Amino acid sequence: MSPSRGRSDGRRGRGPDRRRRLRTVDETSAGGLVVDHALSIAAVIGRLDRRGRLLWSLPKGHIEPGETPEQAAVREVQEETGIIGQVLAPLGTIDFWFVAEDRRVHKTVHHFLLEAVSGELSDADVEVDEVAWVPLGDLAGRLAYDTERRLLSSVPDQLGLTGRPTQGPADGG
Repeated sequence: MSPSRGRSDGRRGRGPDRRRRLRTVDETSAGGLVVDHALSIAAVIGRLDRRGRLLWSLPKGHIEPGETPEQAAVREVQEETGIIGQVLAPLGTIDFWFVAEDRRVHKTVHHFLLEAVSGELSDADVEVDEVAWVPLGDLAGRLAYDTERRLLSSVPDQLGLTGRPTQGPADGG
């Protein structure tokens, strides 16, 4: 007799759970890169992941009923960083999938470039563990997600900084 290669009860895999279908939902968010152009710095947020690692990213959140993506970006940037920004230009859209709470989520996030108008950097939002101003040249090395790092490619031209680096090493940080 050959050694057993599965469950002792004769069933394979995860049994009935394997056939369960997750409900699919679409979610749309907006946010962006808020910069203090004069100082060549940008505000980023840090959140702890499940392993306790601090991951830096661009502020973003759900679009509320009646809001445009631009309005949501301004609101979310202010809520998560304390900085009031004005939209300068679109940066791009990221879309991805994840599973949460027995749902399969298709998330679309519209990102914008914002100029800081007023406010003080603050981590008062309960969804944010830390906030920081980061020099534009160090930004790509700080951001945790390659999809967000890719959005930085148009920033020098949009800010009139062509010839001044805003991305880190060629490997993305």
